[in-house]
Amino acid sequence: MADDVFKFTLEEIPSAGPGAWLLRPRGEIAYSEAPIFRSTIKSVFDKGPRKFVVDMSGIDYMNTPGLAALVEALQTARRNQIKFILFGLNERVMAIFEIARLNRVFDIKPDEASAIAG
Repeated sequence: MADDVFKFTLEEIPSAGPGAWLLRPRGEIAYSEAPIFRSTIKSVFDKGPRKFVVDMSGIDYMNTPGLAALVEALQTARRNQIKFILFGLNERVMAIFEIARLNRVFDIKPDEASAIAG
């Protein structure tokens, strides 16, 4: 969709203590958006977080490159003992996670409060 330009916001989560970050991507994460998404994720890891939360509620569509960026992020998080949590997956995106069985691999919470508390 031409109107769905990939955008994001990044903010610290003061209520979760130091080193907690919240990424809010918006739009689609397909082939052309995945490199930006991957670069944004890397910039968060470069900050040395202890917790990294991704609000997926603004993602309308995601395909293989977007999933790959998230899998890479999860691997980096595990290697560095960083909590990596997703929340807000819509039915369409959650179905992709379920088909790939990634819902069993990622820490997926139902809402922002539980993700930040997680």
